[in-house]
Amino acid sequence: MAIPLSYNLRNLRTRRLTTILTSVGMALVIFVFSSVLMMAEGLRFTLKQTGSFENVVILRKGSSSEIQSFIARHQAYILESFPEIALWEDGKPLLSKELVVIISLPKKGSKKEGNITIRGIDKKSFILRPGLKIIEGRFPRPGTLEIIVAKKISESFEGLGLGETIQFGRRQWQIVGIFDAGNTGFSSEIWGDVEQLVQTFRRNAYSSIIFRLQATNQINIIKNRINKDPRLQLDLKSEVKYYEEQSAMMTKFLNILGTTLTIIFSIGAIIGAMITMYGSVARRINEIGTLRALGFKRRDIMIAFIFESIILGLIGGGVGLFLSSFLQFFTISTLNFQTFSELAFRFKLTSEIIWKSISFSILMGLLGGLLPALKASRIKIVDALRFS
Repeated sequence: MAIPLSYNLRNLRTRRLTTILTSVGMALVIFVFSSVLMMAEGLRFTLKQTGSFENVVILRKGSSSEIQSFIARHQAYILESFPEIALWEDGKPLLSKELVVIISLPKKGSKKEGNITIRGIDKKSFILRPGLKIIEGRFPRPGTLEIIVAKKISESFEGLGLGETIQFGRRQWQIVGIFDAGNTGFSSEIWGDVEQLVQTFRRNAYSSIIFRLQATNQINIIKNRINKDPRLQLDLKSEVKYYEEQSAMMTKFLNILGTTLTIIFSIGAIIGAMITMYGSVARRINEIGTLRALGFKRRDIMIAFIFESIILGLIGGGVGLFLSSFLQFFTISTLNFQTFSELAFRFKLTSEIIWKSISFSILMGLLGGLLPALKASRIKIVDALRFS
């Protein structure tokens, strides 16, 4: 014979203040826990969305990012001759030679310096990234000192509005367009003509080569050809895989940070739940004796108190998760550990995060109520009924 659920709910309702205070503590823990997971998932999702399954990225062998990569011009010419590369309407390979560099500009409000990614592109870059849309102004003209700026960057940094000019590399660059690349890493970049940027930064080489294959199953053919050619000390990978790897280090850091903070806060929440349940046991000794006299077993008493504590955890978990869900409407900017530049992204709530948060709230309730429940179940009937 089990104690009905209504008994637990009635007791929690009767002790409104302690129920609210305990639930608030657990809600804080779940808020922190789910927020950090949402941040890590948002970063991973943003970088994953940046890549396309149709595109392939070429970097220098051993380079983990475009910033570290160096592809000589003669290597780029060899790659352009590969027959597996898809052709565009002009009959030329659908391939883009790109340069990636980092510059520092002052942020709005704080005036502190922040790093921004500058991407040197050619006309095929826009074809390979169809998700990029000009929302103000126009595309830059090839061979000029014209640039386009991502909307998120334009809103966060000084002097990056449409029609303004900025100076870097001892040159004045005219902003002729503001673009939106959706929820991708490109929405944190500035784009300009690759050859002008190569000259400006005196690189005489590219950071990466991006191209589209005629068929996705041809990637291993090109990979084998590159490995066999001593002139091409290069690595090849799909664009999606490349950007997933870019998020790995930051995601790992956020997960470790979130786990550490959650453990610290959860200890306090569990202790709070334990104190609440011990107090509940102390106030209900006579009630426990009555339940035992009515035929309920020690096990029933223990389960009832554990279940009551789990309900507290679920209430806190639901509130914390509800509050953290509103973070999805905010865009934040952080430092990308791979490129050391600003990266804007949104929090992202997934079913896995919901499941983990609810499970963790149940665990906190279980741990907080276990010892008080054991104490309640061990109270003898005679002692309990005498306590009044």
